[in-house]
Amino acid sequence: MFPTGLSSPNPPPPPTQEARPLNADVKNDGVSITSPRKRKINGSERDDAAEPISSSPPKTLNSSSSSSSSSYSPTPLHVHKKLRFEDSADLIGPDVKMSEEAAAAAASCSNNRSKAAGHHANGLTKPCGIFSSSKPGAAKKLVIKNFKEKPKLPENYTQETWQKLKEAVEAIQNSTSIKYNLEELYQAVENLCSHKISAKLYKQLRAVCEDHIKAQIDQFREYPSHVLFLKKINKCWQDHCRQMIMVRSIFLFLDRTYVLQNSMLPSIWVPEYLHHVNKRLEEEADRVITYLDQSTQKPLIATVEKQLLGEHLTATLQKGLTHLLDENRIQDLSLLYQLFSRVRGGVQVLLQHWIEYIKAFGSTIVINPEKDKTMVQELLDFKDKVDHVINVCFMKNEKFVNAMKEAFETFINKRPNKPQNTWIQNSSMVIFTLTLLWAFYKKDLAKRLLVGKSASVDAEKSMLSKLKHECGAAFTSKLEGMFKDMELSKDIMVQFKQYMQCQNIPGNIELTVNILTMGYWPTYVPMEVHLPPEMVRLQEIFKTFYLGKHSGRKLQWQSTLGHCVLKAEFKEGKKELQVSLFQTLVLLMFNEGEEFTLEEIKLATGIEDSELRRTLQSLACGKARVLHKVPKSKDVEDGDKFSCNDDFKHKLFRIKINQIQMKETVEEQASTTERVFQDRQYQIDAAIVRIMKMRKTLSHNLLMSEVYNQLKFPVKPADLKKRIESLIDRDYMERDKENPNQYNYVA
Repeated sequence: MFPTGLSSPNPPPPPTQEARPLNADVKNDGVSITSPRKRKINGSERDDAAEPISSSPPKTLNSSSSSSSSSYSPTPLHVHKKLRFEDSADLIGPDVKMSEEAAAAAASCSNNRSKAAGHHANGLTKPCGIFSSSKPGAAKKLVIKNFKEKPKLPENYTQETWQKLKEAVEAIQNSTSIKYNLEELYQAVENLCSHKISAKLYKQLRAVCEDHIKAQIDQFREYPSHVLFLKKINKCWQDHCRQMIMVRSIFLFLDRTYVLQNSMLPSIWVPEYLHHVNKRLEEEADRVITYLDQSTQKPLIATVEKQLLGEHLTATLQKGLTHLLDENRIQDLSLLYQLFSRVRGGVQVLLQHWIEYIKAFGSTIVINPEKDKTMVQELLDFKDKVDHVINVCFMKNEKFVNAMKEAFETFINKRPNKPQNTWIQNSSMVIFTLTLLWAFYKKDLAKRLLVGKSASVDAEKSMLSKLKHECGAAFTSKLEGMFKDMELSKDIMVQFKQYMQCQNIPGNIELTVNILTMGYWPTYVPMEVHLPPEMVRLQEIFKTFYLGKHSGRKLQWQSTLGHCVLKAEFKEGKKELQVSLFQTLVLLMFNEGEEFTLEEIKLATGIEDSELRRTLQSLACGKARVLHKVPKSKDVEDGDKFSCNDDFKHKLFRIKINQIQMKETVEEQASTTERVFQDRQYQIDAAIVRIMKMRKTLSHNLLMSEVYNQLKFPVKPADLKKRIESLIDRDYMERDKENPNQYNYVA
């Protein structure tokens, strides 16, 4: 009735409805319509909405078909035809229009066509000629239609019904017997609410309850004994709780359809309930100091905590914790933890719901295939969020930290057919998801190994050894497999050169092949290109050699990973160009001609359009311009023409021409930098709050100095200043009114 956001200790179920007879029964070979609540149609049941029932006595309508006439017979007759409902509208109330077509009934009906339709006293309408039919043997049908107008309540129904309800409420308050059936009272409330009388009914009920409470308070004005006073007021409160549960069971329909849906009515919901409890505890503490002996403080406060919190721990968390965590309500979560810490077993209950929340939220991230691209970032954001809650709201409780780790392990291991995400904690207690580290390190390591640009193989293996120690063998097994592939490839190439010599195969191209196990290396998209005949011939020779030693294996050439060293002659002299396979295919074309368009090069090489544009851009628009482009511009457009730059000059003999990176790569780097700062800002905030909470007042320079000492990573002064301003805006701290260069902690 007056919702508190918590369910009553023993909420009674709503009174069940009895099936009441409908004012019109239609019978037809076992098919009957007898109740506004439920009707059976050819063996199936249908529920109808409850509506006020007319008090007129039920009458029976029987229909019969005849070859000569149609009329309402005073005695029951059976119609041996199957009924068919043309409208799925619910049967509401007694006003039912029925029509049935019967064979050979037109003659009798034609005499009465000019007469007005007759009306029965029970509300049934009998139009003239209702059982007429144009063809003998036509199917009979029963048409059930809705009211043209919604039924109105009888005169004085509202006043009489409220009088009954008022008497029932007063009987409950006075602990006397109720002379009305509870189901009848419940139905009465439902009828009033259905006819838009909810607001008036609520005001009347509230007035009755308030009058009763005022009358009860008057009896406590004069009590000589304090003990009797407390016993009496306790009994009065227990009676009031019991009475309100009974009253609510009668007015349950009003509670659910009007009170809970009206934002203007006073109610208490989580997190408002937490503030309500905190306020009540403070008031009780003040009363003890003002009126009572200090020895009563502990048992009194414990009783209040038990009544307002202890008996509603689970209900409070079920209805409010998810909402608070989703919206990151830091202050309310802090209050929740403080209040639950006061009750025995409260922290443990909160811990269990905390674990369930992390598992549920995390599972939605890792299980959904649509979130593959954003999964890592979302996990990092979620991890930062729960870390912040633990540090600020849960007072860095170690149980919540350990529970969080276990919950993360649980939902991450639900990820099907994906590398297991492992979590590692470094010296600054920051936990990173190694999925991100593994993906980036694997990609960069592959590039270093294939291009031969690793600074030191020993240093690479030392790094793997550290990762293996921290994360386990499962994490580094694929990285170790990459090194194993490179070592095996060297042995294979030694054997291949020996094979070439033994076969006396001529050629001026030196081929080096790296055999990569598909499961170890990053995924590369294969691209079919048009290779020169010399390269195709060497590929076939190597394929014959390799499959002769390893039968049953399949080789797939990765053209995107290939690179070449070309010998070129310019006016300045001979040069060696270290280029990619795609750049090689483009440059070799100029041995066959002087000038080519973009479309001609694309057709000849078979390189994908965007990849070809970047390749030509690196050769004609980069630092080492071995090709001329017409017209001159930074980008490659349709219709551009390319020719060899015979005047190319460079101080080096071997020149590496880098492939132009995709624009998205630069944007991704900027995005990564921004995400790193976003991840770290919570740690900066936590450090500032810890320092200010301990020191209470601190100057700007001293605060900056202490923050730098606590943080384990570099941070710019401008970024640190932004975090201080953010905390000021969120009322964690404030500037001193007299000295703007000094900060005060806000408790």
